[in-house]
Amino acid sequence: MNTKENSAVIKKLRGLLRIIFGRTTLGALFLLIQLAVLSGGFYWMSEYLIYVYGASAVLSAVVLIYIISDEENSSIKLSWVVPILVFPVFGTLFYLFLTLQPGSRFINRRIQEVGRELEPYLKQEPAALAAYDVATVSGGNLVRYMNRYGKFPAYQETGASYFPLGDDMYETLLQELSKAERFIFMEYFIVERGIMWNSILEILEEKAKAGVEVRFMYDGTCSISLLPYSYPETLRAKGIQCKVFSPMRPTLSSYQNNRDHRKICVIDGHTAFTGGVNLADEYINRKERFGHWKDTAVMIKGRAVTSFTLMFLQLWKATSARGVSENFENYLCPADYRVPAGMDCGGFVMPYADSPFDGENIGEQVYLDILGRSRQYVHIMTPYLILDDITLSALKYAAKRGVETIIIMPHIPDKIYAYLLARSYYAELLRAGVRIYEYTPGFVHAKMFTSDDEKAVVGTINLDYRSLYLHFECAAYFYKNTIVQEVEKDFQATLLKCEEITLDDCRRYPFLRRFAGKALRILAPLM
Repeated sequence: MNTKENSAVIKKLRGLLRIIFGRTTLGALFLLIQLAVLSGGFYWMSEYLIYVYGASAVLSAVVLIYIISDEENSSIKLSWVVPILVFPVFGTLFYLFLTLQPGSRFINRRIQEVGRELEPYLKQEPAALAAYDVATVSGGNLVRYMNRYGKFPAYQETGASYFPLGDDMYETLLQELSKAERFIFMEYFIVERGIMWNSILEILEEKAKAGVEVRFMYDGTCSISLLPYSYPETLRAKGIQCKVFSPMRPTLSSYQNNRDHRKICVIDGHTAFTGGVNLADEYINRKERFGHWKDTAVMIKGRAVTSFTLMFLQLWKATSARGVSENFENYLCPADYRVPAGMDCGGFVMPYADSPFDGENIGEQVYLDILGRSRQYVHIMTPYLILDDITLSALKYAAKRGVETIIIMPHIPDKIYAYLLARSYYAELLRAGVRIYEYTPGFVHAKMFTSDDEKAVVGTINLDYRSLYLHFECAAYFYKNTIVQEVEKDFQATLLKCEEITLDDCRRYPFLRRFAGKALRILAPLM
């Protein structure tokens, strides 16, 4: 067998392992194990079944009343009401099992505690708010909301650079990491050994040896098929502080459902990166998985970086043992730092994070604010389109009132079930006047909004339930910064590589696939 054949075999083997040990497969396996345990319990109590069933019927009614009266999104309520009505015993117990998990309550309590410590460093500067009031017709309403409920302020005097591909960001990231003098903080959802991660790790190891403080945190799903379970020990041996967020364990827990989907890199408190780009070779098109990988990222320099620094430290400390102290002031943007010449410092930059535990859907609210206040256009790139009623109505209403509303989706999906779900919304959106395009060269992983040549968002937040309700996320909001024009320019360039979807296309789409997409809507809030 020659080298080429060996490579093909290895590639197929890795693909098979990715399926076998993937999040979906293992999640389904853990669910079946849990259901088997519940079923065994019911079999053991079969002689008392009539009493068990009667008690469960009463309990189901109580749970349904609670769900219906809860403040939760109506689409999420429906996803629970249906299984409880159809399978009252299993549905009710499964709901109680997930909602009464102590792990979620503990991590939320710790996040809130650390958040209170950070509040003095995240207060909105009155001068920036006054300038925002003057610059925008609607006043600083969004800024006030974000500072009150999201605890993140808007900044002036912040430079920004936009990267239309992960390939572009990669080279700049390596350069900036090489300049680090005091500390490097990195937090990522996916890390896979290869060209990208190996080159970054080499720099991190060198910097750690030179006395630079290096902290690295990645999501626990990486341990399933991408990294060894003991990988943190490997990094610690290189002088890198490492932490795994919510390590995967063979138990069903609501805490395991809340992943750290953020992508953050902070260098010396004055430079930060975020966007859709993870640390794996497909994100920089050094490995092809679903055709050409279209992703985006931003680099910001200046005072707004403080928000990204404190986002990282909040989750880092919240997942540390009690009693571990942090001197947050050591990591703020230096008072004497000046944005490099040539970087635009006009307008406003507002970094923000979203937590699934605080009862405030910050990521969704920012998107809804853009849709609701748009006058000319709203242009969106997203890899997934799994919509709740609120966002679906906002998209349709924007188009119906004459706002050019365009969504770019992947033509080659990474998850077939997510694509089928997205297709189930196409006809409804098209009838309302929303235009939908698919990126024919491959997969769109970018998460971005741009509107009216004034506003843009680039970050990690997809248009799906997981990003909007279940994951830890982050993004940067730009207002009247030249980066907005760069994002829009990239959108228009990407549009030229896309195929527009029409109502005729929706009608010709195979019936079984259309039916599967609509059927999956019942489970959409869990996907």
